[in-house]
Amino acid sequence: MNTEIITKLIESALPTVMSVGLQMVSAIAIFFVGRWIARLAKRFVKKIMTKAQVEPTLTSFACNILFYGIMAFVVLGALGNLGIETTSLVAVLGAAGLAIGLALQGSLTNFAAGMLIIIFQPFRVGDRIDADGHSGYVTEIQLFTTNIHTLDNRTVVMPNGKLTEGSLVNYTTLGKLRLDLVVSVDYSTDIDRLKQILAEVLAGEAQVLSEPKPTIGLLEMADSSLNFAVRPWVTPQDYVPARFAIQESIKKRLDAEGISIPFPQRDVHLFHANGVPSAISSTVDAN
Repeated sequence: MNTEIITKLIESALPTVMSVGLQMVSAIAIFFVGRWIARLAKRFVKKIMTKAQVEPTLTSFACNILFYGIMAFVVLGALGNLGIETTSLVAVLGAAGLAIGLALQGSLTNFAAGMLIIIFQPFRVGDRIDADGHSGYVTEIQLFTTNIHTLDNRTVVMPNGKLTEGSLVNYTTLGKLRLDLVVSVDYSTDIDRLKQILAEVLAGEAQVLSEPKPTIGLLEMADSSLNFAVRPWVTPQDYVPARFAIQESIKKRLDAEGISIPFPQRDVHLFHANGVPSAISSTVDAN
């Protein structure tokens, strides 16, 4: 009797079990085939974008978005094949995403800023920039933050929102920078000879670019000195070392030529009291 009942139960349950089993096998097949297609699409897009020399960060981001977008449809398809109602699941996930978005407003702002940086490229990895009070070289651009290696060997992790909401100076974009130096000499200095000396110093510096040509001219006739503008062009990488090297070379050459760099001076007039009509004029060092 028991055997007959068990047999009937098995016979009645067998179609359901087989149906569920086929659905599970089909869902598993959908998942793995879909994942294979997603990976194939990711590799294909990466190959195309790399060949087109697209920014590596943008390439990685686009490939990941494509992969997980395809996988989202694959998972929904697999669940639908199992008979699970996916409409309500999508609604729940949408509500959860909205709640998470509201909780992470600051992060989403940085994410959006990161997308703008990657797409419009106001700077790239290796560029020297000034932003939000920090100056240095960009070492990594991520979706939420950008790493900057400062000139004094610090790493600044800056939120991308800070880089897009304020002013940003990129020293590298145009490939060359102008050094603005001032050389002060005595009023008795021969101007033509001085300009020749300064031109020779700049010509002897390997870091100075031949084009555009350096500018040398009388900038100001100050109280105690003639101030000359010396403006050579250098690469962004040589900006700091070239400033040091050029100023040192100018000082050594002026010393060798006997051209003095005057100290600020001031005329002081001393008047005696008690109505004595006398005055003394002298020149003293303002320092």
